[in-house]
Amino acid sequence: MSSSPQFLQGVFGFTGAGLTKPAPIDPSLTFVVPAGMTAQPLYFRGGNSSDELICVTLTRDGAPMRMFPMGARSSVNVPLRVVEDVDPDSILELVIAAPSGATGEVVIDFGMVTF
Repeated sequence: MSSSPQFLQGVFGFTGAGLTKPAPIDPSLTFVVPAGMTAQPLYFRGGNSSDELICVTLTRDGAPMRMFPMGARSSVNVPLRVVEDVDPDSILELVIAAPSGATGEVVIDFGMVTF
């Protein structure tokens, strides 16, 4: 079985709308699992430059799949291997929630494999 690594990554500015109001971070943080393939998340690493707690959420077809809270000026590293397979044509997206008015930059490094 052949597999290909996929990465969603970068540094992105954000302005919070509230911890209960997640919003897209950037279009580059969206991935559609190709038809006839399966995706498997491997890890999430993230950093938060702001003075507030933020939460990046991995969504699948718009529904929360995994949440990654990051403290003020902090980081997180979460291994995700053997969590679950993501079906073909599913849309994976990373979104952010932060306290209303909070601003900063978030560093994202999300890795997965498709097979």
